[in-house]
Amino acid sequence: MTSTMTARDLGAASRRAVANKDKDTWLNLFAEDAVVQDPIGKSPFDPEGTGHRGHAAISAFYDTVIASSEKIRFDIFSSNLAGDEVADVGKIYTWLAGGTHVAIVHCVFTYRKVEDQDRLASLRAYWEFEKMELVEADTVDERTLTFG
Repeated sequence: MTSTMTARDLGAASRRAVANKDKDTWLNLFAEDAVVQDPIGKSPFDPEGTGHRGHAAISAFYDTVIASSEKIRFDIFSSNLAGDEVADVGKIYTWLAGGTHVAIVHCVFTYRKVEDQDRLASLRAYWEFEKMELVEADTVDERTLTFG
């Protein structure tokens, strides 16, 4: 298979699919044995801290974490591509159920693509629950945020 996308392209496509609440597109970006760790380590989203491996586990993560939010937007400050991997630095803005509050986390995302394929082998997000900010939704100017 000929690869046409970089890890940066795939990371941006992942964030666009999440922002558009397009589960099928998001899942299809991942290889069958891919792993999602968001955040890395033990968390309420991943009590064992081993990540969500394979389409069934990644789909369950989507249903539990992403689908339960009103919307999600990203603000990427910088992107650093190296071979088949990219590290993107920015913030995630998550409108919680009901839409009155937004959880904001500072994050480093790393994406690794499958060699010679337009699929992700992994998505790893470095952020800390303890540093999450919770703000009133009307204080966030969504127009300044990106989808990818």
